[in-house]
Amino acid sequence: MITWGTKNSGFRKLAGTLFAVGLLSLTLAAQTPSAARYDNQIQTAITQKLASKSQFGDVKASTEDGIVTLTGTVDLYQRKLDAARTARKIADVTGVRNLITVAGANVPDAQLEQKLATKLRFVRVGYDNTFDYFALGVKDGVVTVEGQDRTGIGRDEALADIANMPGVKDVVDNVTVAPVSNFDDAIRVRALRAIYRDSTLSKYAMDPARPIRIIVANGHVTLYGSVDSKMDKDVAGIRANGVFGAFSVDNKLQVD
Repeated sequence: MITWGTKNSGFRKLAGTLFAVGLLSLTLAAQTPSAARYDNQIQTAITQKLASKSQFGDVKASTEDGIVTLTGTVDLYQRKLDAARTARKIADVTGVRNLITVAGANVPDAQLEQKLATKLRFVRVGYDNTFDYFALGVKDGVVTVEGQDRTGIGRDEALADIANMPGVKDVVDNVTVAPVSNFDDAIRVRALRAIYRDSTLSKYAMDPARPIRIIVANGHVTLYGSVDSKMDKDVAGIRANGVFGAFSVDNKLQVD
């Protein structure tokens, strides 16, 4: 049996729900005109900005409800990013749809991948690049980058190099930044010393663009890069496994 109290309570809940829905509808209705009222000034500003730069000569923009849609073509992927950045800086813009097509030179995938691999070998040459690792693949001009960077600086430099390479149509960024950890940093240093102080492996410290890369995440060590022989790979694995604090070692070194 349903008592009146229950019915009355259900009625009040229903009335409250309908009232909340009404308020939400009124809020959304109020937001749309609020965003739309700036469309003309946004459109004027973005048109002037694009017209002032020759690299955006074939880029068009339209504005609706504060959202700018970019279309047209550019010759470099970096310029597609620059156009979106330009639009976002305009006052009252609430969003940017970047539909620009990169219509520059068409470079065969294998050739483009080789050029990028050579370029990325020298990203952040020096001490820190031992702790970064990047791998890439190219399909129909779309570059997919994977790996891990200790600070994020190397990733940004790598992505900038890729974006400015003729032939790149789009970029998929799957690079992760290592978690901030004094524990992991200590393992990195100990692994670096263990590997490069070995008489068999010290030669890999001589080429700053071809180190054995030591990636550490939450105490787990992964070795990337290429070595001259299986013996070198095995020795590197042994030295890494002997590092105090390392929970595990995944030896992904490749033998040339």
